[in-house]
Amino acid sequence: MLPQFSINSKKSRVTVFFILLFALVIGSEKSSAFFQDDIQEEADYVLFKGEVVDSDNRKPLVFASLMVENTNISTITNTEGEFSLKVPEEMANANIIVAFLGYKTKTIPLAQLKDGNNRITMDISITELSEINVSVPKDAEALVRETLKKKGENYFDDPTLMTAFYRETIKKRRKNVSLSEAVVNIYKTPYTSLKQDGVKLYKARKSTDYDKLDTIALKLQGGPFNALFVDIMKYPEYIFSNESIGYYDFRFDRSTRVNDRLIYVIDFSQKPYIADPLYKGKLYIDAENKILTSAIYSLNITDKETASRLFVRRKPANARVWPNEVAYRVDYREKNGRWYYGYSNVLLEFKVDWDRRLFNSVYTMTCEMAVTDWKKNMAADYPKLKDRIKTSIILSDEAIGFADPDFWGEYNIIEPEKSIESAIKKIQRQLRRANSSGGASIP
Repeated sequence: MLPQFSINSKKSRVTVFFILLFALVIGSEKSSAFFQDDIQEEADYVLFKGEVVDSDNRKPLVFASLMVENTNISTITNTEGEFSLKVPEEMANANIIVAFLGYKTKTIPLAQLKDGNNRITMDISITELSEINVSVPKDAEALVRETLKKKGENYFDDPTLMTAFYRETIKKRRKNVSLSEAVVNIYKTPYTSLKQDGVKLYKARKSTDYDKLDTIALKLQGGPFNALFVDIMKYPEYIFSNESIGYYDFRFDRSTRVNDRLIYVIDFSQKPYIADPLYKGKLYIDAENKILTSAIYSLNITDKETASRLFVRRKPANARVWPNEVAYRVDYREKNGRWYYGYSNVLLEFKVDWDRRLFNSVYTMTCEMAVTDWKKNMAADYPKLKDRIKTSIILSDEAIGFADPDFWGEYNIIEPEKSIESAIKKIQRQLRRANSSGGASIP
């Protein structure tokens, strides 16, 4: 069961669910051996790498989406604007569509790209008042409610089998200390269905530098479900239930454009008389069809005692844990007039105060998931209980060691940050040294 927190007001009561959990437990562990798995047959695909940047200032565009035209193959840029896209050889002459919030969508022939070091520049989309032909609603809350009600019209209404890439990262201050990745199959149920999506683990790998953890093992409970439950349109009860939506103030911000569509930007925050933690952020809603295309929001954690009880399952007796930031993002994509979950991430930053220690420790835990391919699940297949992962999964316990790059075969992943790449290489060097003295074997 996911934890729940009841909010009491003068008029009514509402239950809010928090889906990001971690366990903080005493104990040192050794770095795991490399994962041993059957080597996948080499696939016939072409790998394109590069970056997506602003055309004026050359700043990287974070979480820009790249999709092969007329297919379901896609990827997303990392926090440094870099991307990695694998395309089957028979599609090498296709186009890719590059999109980013507030920028003009770009279509580029793959034939124009090199294997690596591609730079794609994007131009800001300026919305002139004369362009707006859709009347602006007067009631922002009414628009949000209408958008939530229209999910049956605007989002996938068929069972869908998705392939997704998932990553968890734990940092101590700015240094990576734990990395876990997985390729998962998501058995997505229709957006109008109350049935929870099923997730099946296909491939996984991890590496952890426990020396930097000060003998503390940090574990994130929930795995891919942490990212999947950020899908507001599928799981509105985690933020905007029929009861809790009334605890927010909604107001219009300046409109923007995405994929040449006019997008209303709505700011929301909890009402002043609500003392307990809710959310604040922005919703991006398609003006013409009332579709949520993206949401970026964070949890109000001014009450650190309450936030600590929500997120910490176990901790050392001589430590106090205070969340500093809890943030979420979800992006949707469109195919043939229907929208679907495409990408989400969750960030949790927290501070650990130790008794009899002069300095505290600051950790950041992030998880992200991107759908890289999908097809209709015509047989409505759904994995058996023994085959699908649970919402209580701890991925770092399931994945064992970083593998050779070919481990991922033809699957698209999110390009790692340079700091993550450096951490991987360092850990691999450490394991090689251990191997040379009789340690773990390396594929």
